[in-house]
Amino acid sequence: MIELTNLTKYFGSLRIIEDISFTIPKGESLAIIGPSGCGKSTLLKLLIRLEQVTKGSISIDGQDIAKLSEEDLSLLRRKTGFIFQTAALFDSMNVYDNVSFALREHSGKNETEINNIVKEKLALVGLEGKQAMMPAELSGGMQKRVSIARALAFDPKIILYDEPTTGLDPITSVTIEDLMLKLAQELKVTSVIVTHVMQTVERVASKVVMLHEGKFINTGTPKETKQSTDPIVKRFITGGLSLNK
Repeated sequence: MIELTNLTKYFGSLRIIEDISFTIPKGESLAIIGPSGCGKSTLLKLLIRLEQVTKGSISIDGQDIAKLSEEDLSLLRRKTGFIFQTAALFDSMNVYDNVSFALREHSGKNETEINNIVKEKLALVGLEGKQAMMPAELSGGMQKRVSIARALAFDPKIILYDEPTTGLDPITSVTIEDLMLKLAQELKVTSVIVTHVMQTVERVASKVVMLHEGKFINTGTPKETKQSTDPIVKRFITGGLSLNK
């Protein structure tokens, strides 16, 4: 589903990602771990061309995204759900309008069709009957679920999660993790999960890679990653890895 070939990204003279080649099969839930500032979120943005690749290529479903026209790129983005670290809801819009916003702008569907989609997606994330609520009236976990419903509006093949459980209490984190598992199992989406929360990794991911100094230094299942003898991986998992090490 996703193929990275010699992927390199610089911001000026600052190297963020260097010469990464990696394949993510259809339906896999891949967790990308690593310390804050190592380039995990940048990698997500590269996957939907919110940032431009410096060198190398990214192919999604057989298409080199750098070669896509703006129209084709727009179509690709509709099939890729992006869950931001913050819910990134429109504060002035209620739940219904937040979830329906992109449908109204880009789908060409009538209001009855949009209404049915919004109800379906809110039911999928456990928020039936919450259409009229404003973001300020929602808990952090509910806001996150609204953002997931919004990302599901176009029935994406891929979902990109940027720190989906960071800042949430343990019970709410489990609720979001359960929802991520449900989407992977029922909708068969390919998931890429950027996180530093090992509980999320262990519960949701089928494979884990670690980004360190611009490269992937670990590939394996959550169990294999937890048992890794690599000192950098071990320090990260036990909470001892700083950006200076």
